Amino acid sequence: MFEEYKNILVAVDGSKESELAFKKAVQVTKRNNAKLFVAHIIDVRAFESISSFDETMAEEAEKAAKETLDSYLEYAENNGVTNAEYLIEYGAPKTVIAKELQRSKNIDLILLGATGLNAMERILIGSVSSYVARHAHCDVLIVRTDLENKRFEKKKK
Repeated sequence: MFEEYKNILVAVDGSKESELAFKKAVQVTKRNNAKLFVAHIIDVRAFESISSFDETMAEEAEKAAKETLDSYLEYAENNGVTNAEYLIEYGAPKTVIAKELQRSKNIDLILLGATGLNAMERILIGSVSSYVARHAHCDVLIVRTDLENKRFEKKKK
């Protein structure tokens, strides 16, 4: 029997890859008449290395995320998704996406942009998409193409 997804999660981080994943998530959500959760995880480990960290840094990160997520919800609505919300969470993106949000929101499909990490970066820090694909207890779609299924190529520096 054909699987129909009910609760779809797309994680966004401001990258072009995550934007492609978001746009595909909108299309998949519409086809499945599902609920879309657009999540941005503020990685608290990024603040640990800053000795002068105070709450205003986290507040600024959350404010910037809200502005972006508001525009994503507007795009979703303009493209036929009537049931969407955004989530801003704090923590390690890998575990928040693969475990915490997947369980708490009863997610049955996660979409993520393919990482832009090179081989050495993947060895040292790992990729969120790789971790989520291995540890989530639901389907995971790693998006590597645009809406016309053309491979997204990062511009070389």
